[in-house]
Amino acid sequence: MQKTLSLVVRLAIVAAVVTGLTACATVKPEQLAAVEAKASSAMSEARSASSAAKSAMDAATAASEAAAKAQGTADAALACCGENKDRIERMFEQTMKK
Repeated sequence: MQKTLSLVVRLAIVAAVVTGLTACATVKPEQLAAVEAKASSAMSEARSASSAAKSAMDAATAASEAAAKAQGTADAALACCGENKDRIERMFEQTMKK
């Protein structure tokens, strides 16, 4: 009798543990919907960040092109300045020879 009672108590405890573990393992529809909403929100933010990064890359490319043009203009001005300096020096030398 005592063995049977002990066996019944053990089985009840095992059943309670299994039931408890099963209840923890199930996902409720509300929880799944919340996870899906968070995933959707994260995907939307990722797309927004990607779009912002593309815009920044486009702006950086345009700035780089403008800087290259400015460098070309500066190089041309420097070359012109060098030519003018040489011309002035030649004129000064000719004036000094006279």
